[in-house]
Amino acid sequence: METPAAKNVFVVEDSLPVRARLVEMLIEIEGVRVVGEAGTPADAVTGILRTLPDYVVLDFQLDGGTGADVLRAVHMQIPDIVFIVVTNHPQPQFRRVCMEAGAKAFFDKSSEMGNVRDMIAGIRPAHTETHRA
Repeated sequence: METPAAKNVFVVEDSLPVRARLVEMLIEIEGVRVVGEAGTPADAVTGILRTLPDYVVLDFQLDGGTGADVLRAVHMQIPDIVFIVVTNHPQPQFRRVCMEAGAKAFFDKSSEMGNVRDMIAGIRPAHTETHRA
């Protein structure tokens, strides 16, 4: 049986405890490598462009900006990266902004973190998993 290719993931989250929990959850997925972490939009953009991950798990509310700022800066340059936005602010207007900027999914941190894991593990197709507020 052929081993699946590694999936490189970059984590953008300004809360260090939440970021640590995300990284721990992600590295438990077979074949996943966390290739970078950031807490601000500027550090995220620099890190994503440097590491060119397959997936970015992106918090909406960041220190100094939003996940939408990161999406706008990176998605047009590298549209193949799958952006998964996670937030404590799942309001429809934030979801719409992120999806229009290139996110593939938008999940509520309080109730849908398992969806992030499933999406990266390949259990759920990226194009069908979006939060409907």
